Amino acid sequence: MARLNTFHLPTDQWPARVGDVVRLTGPEARHMGTILRTEKAQTVRLFDGQGRDGLFSVRDIAKNRAELEALELAEHPAPAGGLTLAIGWGKSKRRDYLLEKVVELQGRGVIFWQAIRSQGALPEDPKATWNEKFIQAAKQCGVVRLPELDTVSGGVDGLLAMAGEFDRCYLAWEAEEATTPLSPGMLSKGRTLVVIGPEGGFDPVEADKLIHAGFGPVTLGPSILRWETAAVYCLSLAMFGAQDRS
Repeated sequence: MARLNTFHLPTDQWPARVGDVVRLTGPEARHMGTILRTEKAQTVRLFDGQGRDGLFSVRDIAKNRAELEALELAEHPAPAGGLTLAIGWGKSKRRDYLLEKVVELQGRGVIFWQAIRSQGALPEDPKATWNEKFIQAAKQCGVVRLPELDTVSGGVDGLLAMAGEFDRCYLAWEAEEATTPLSPGMLSKGRTLVVIGPEGGFDPVEADKLIHAGFGPVTLGPSILRWETAAVYCLSLAMFGAQDRS
């Protein structure tokens, strides 16, 4: 069976049972009708980003709207563990790339935090365009659950306030003092948080505070990585660890 075109339907619009009719409007409907030129009676896949997906038949379609009937519905349980990345804020043009890779490599979440060496001020709340990048990536790779997305103010103290939500916490540190390599096995069990600094790296005060709070310092290898490269490296290790465990 050929791969079906996929579209996002918000959770509050998700059908309760097979046979229910739903309506797509806005960008998703335009993508379906105008860009992909979907026709009546065609079968497509919808997902809500919170673990639900299903097959739907197109009953009616125009440029800016579509009406679909649910043919098959499935619900996938949330994973017990997973990797969340806390990344020091920066005005990086590569942020969109990072958000796409978090989805493709099945990260549990991403947190942007205000570091001492951050460039610019961290937005108070996640931007809608960031979540849109998640959605577009999920449509491409077939993921049913979007990563959690958050911003944390208060610098390192803000991160420490969240540490209790995780089973393991690590500090990806470029300093010589970090000699333990981050490995797939360290990321394969439970909820894990890995903190990555901004482009300018961690201020020593930040690193000391995290280490004294129990964050294990780890190295990502001999090269000093850009933050999006460091993030992809961590996500790849976590995915490998999860597959190896299964």
